[in-house]
Amino acid sequence: MTKIILLRHGETEWNKLGKYQGQSDVALSEKGRQQAQALAQHFPVKSVQAVYSSDLQRARETAAIASAAFSCTVQTDSRLREFNFGDWEGLTYAQITERWPSAMKNFFQHPDILEVPHGETFQQLQQRAMEAVQEIVSNHEGETVVLAAHGAVNRTILAAVLHIPLQYIWSMRQDNTAVNILRHTEGHYILELMNSTAHLRSSLEI
Repeated sequence: MTKIILLRHGETEWNKLGKYQGQSDVALSEKGRQQAQALAQHFPVKSVQAVYSSDLQRARETAAIASAAFSCTVQTDSRLREFNFGDWEGLTYAQITERWPSAMKNFFQHPDILEVPHGETFQQLQQRAMEAVQEIVSNHEGETVVLAAHGAVNRTILAAVLHIPLQYIWSMRQDNTAVNILRHTEGHYILELMNSTAHLRSSLEI
């Protein structure tokens, strides 16, 4: 049995501004670092054998802060990068809607058929993310592993393991420093926890 502690990164300045980040390498805000520290103080398990992260700094830093007590080197994997928003990166919802109204409508209602200019599809995102997850699981049988990634990445992973069509990925919340716990046993995934931010209620005024 392998246990995966799947995290979303802490808040960034672009999160605060409502900008689509995608693969732009945006740093954590001070609040984002505080969120990661709160998670470290209230981590959901007492033992971790490995820590993996997207290679984008907001996820790397979240992983390093949140898992500091376990003395594990953060191993990065580009397959865990956020969705490639292409021409939409750095823009707000209002700006995208003004320039690409039909595409933005698909973003929420039909992400399974969304085409982002110079970006990628959610099918491509899910494929690369699950390749990383399956490899990590196979390399850590019987261990507990932290995996720090991004909102869209986490949603596609959860959709895959729960057999939910990609059309419905926005039905799942993924807040900053959200904790999801998955157990892999005998070839199957079991979801034990989704989008928990109990550590923030314990340590921060939000």
